Amino acid sequence: MREQIKNRIESLRAEYRSGQEMLAELEAREAGLKLTLTRISGAIQVLEELLQENESAAATTETAANAERKAAA
Repeated sequence: MREQIKNRIESLRAEYRSGQEMLAELEAREAGLKLTLTRISGAIQVLEELLQENESAAATTETAANAERKAAA
């Protein structure tokens, strides 16, 4: 009986170590994924700001062109 208990303890310790390793791997993947999502979010924000600036510039150019046409007419 004593030998069975010792074997079970060793088996559980091995399983525990394996679980710890898996958890560490998952935590590392989670950290990497969070970093990737942060980068993507930043890229989205920059592109949205560029798009707004582009649309504002286009609207300003169109307004100026319309004013020139009216003045020429």
